[in-house]
Amino acid sequence: MGPETAVGRSSAVRLKAIRLSAGEELIEGPLKGYHHETYAFPLPDADGRAGAVRWKCREPRDGILWFDRRSFPSEGALIRELAGRVSSVPEIVHFGEIGLQRFVEGWTLASYGPPGAPVQERHAAQIDRLFRELAAITPGSLPLSPATAHASHAADGDCAGFAAELIRFTEERVYRAHLPVYGELFAALGIDAGPLRLVAETARSLTRRPFCLLHGDLHRENFIVDPAGRLWTIDWELAAFGDPLYDLATHLHLMRYPADQEPRAALRWRDAVEDVLPGGAAGWQEDLPALLAYKRVQSLYTDVIRAALAVARDGDALAGAARKVREAVVRADAVLGLPSPPTERRVGQALADSRRAARRGRAWRKR
Repeated sequence: MGPETAVGRSSAVRLKAIRLSAGEELIEGPLKGYHHETYAFPLPDADGRAGAVRWKCREPRDGILWFDRRSFPSEGALIRELAGRVSSVPEIVHFGEIGLQRFVEGWTLASYGPPGAPVQERHAAQIDRLFRELAAITPGSLPLSPATAHASHAADGDCAGFAAELIRFTEERVYRAHLPVYGELFAALGIDAGPLRLVAETARSLTRRPFCLLHGDLHRENFIVDPAGRLWTIDWELAAFGDPLYDLATHLHLMRYPADQEPRAALRWRDAVEDVLPGGAAGWQEDLPALLAYKRVQSLYTDVIRAALAVARDGDALAGAARKVREAVVRADAVLGLPSPPTERRVGQALADSRRAARRGRAWRKR
C-alpha cells in the first residue's frame, strides 16, 4: 500500500521515517493498526542503496483510548530483554533515540483463516513453543521494572488478586469512565456493571498458580508467518507478569478456535506450561470459565465504545458496527442474562441514536 496523506505527511513519526529511510518513495504506511501510527521502510546500506531488510517506525496515535492495562513503560525495552528467551520476536535497533523494529515480511495468521477457522498444526506447534517460553520467564527474571502505576500489585501466585485488579480496571477505566458519554447507549443495549460483579464473585476462588510473563493479546493479527513458515509474535504493549491461565483465556477468546480444536489447544497449553513452570496450570479446568467470562464482558464494553466511535466518524460504518456489537452481546450472554439478546437491527438503531445525540451535543457546545 502507498503512503496515506490523511494521517499526515508532516506527522512526527513520518518525518522520522523520511529521515532514516533509503528514500521517501520506499516508505509504506501508515500501516493498519488501532493503537499506533506505523511506517515500514528499508535503511540505506553503506553505498546509500536500499537495504534488503525493512524496519518499522511507530508511535502511539493521538487520542487513542486504551481499554487494557499497560504494565511495562517501554515495549521496545521489553522486546530487547526477550532476545534469547523468546524465539520469534522481531529485533529492535536504535538510531540515537529512535528505536526501530524489524518488519517481518509475510502474512498474518488471519490470512490463513479468520477467527473461527482451524489453525494448522505447523502453526499450533509454534504457539505451544511460545507459551512454553513465556512460562519460563518468571517475575524477577528480567532486569526490567514494570510501571508502578499500572503493574499488578498481586503477589506472585495470587491469581484471585490478579483477576480482581483486571476486573476493577475494566469497571472503573472502561465502563464507568465512559458512562457520561455512552450511558444511554449501554442502557439501550441492556448493559450495566452487573456482569462484572458476577465475574468478580466467581474469580475470588481462583486457584493459586505461579506467575509468569504474559503477552496479553495473542490473536491472529499478532502472529506473522514468514515465507519460511516461521511464526513471529508482534505487539507486546499489553505484556505483564501474572496468571498464566489469563493468557490462555485471552488467546482462546480472541482466536475463536473451532469447537473441536479449542479443547486440544487448551490441553497443549497445559502441557507446555507445566513442562517449565510446575503448578502453572493448576486448577485450570475449573478456573478457565471465569476468566473467559471476564474476557467476553470486557470485550463487550470495548466493542460498544469502539463501534460508537466508528459510527460517529462515518455513518456508513453502522451496519458492520452493529453486527460486531451484536456478536459481542451474544458471546457474553451467559453472563449478561438478558431475556433475549437485542437484534442486529435494534443494535444499529441504538448506535444511530447515539450518533445523533453526540452530534446534537457538539452543535450545542459550539453555540
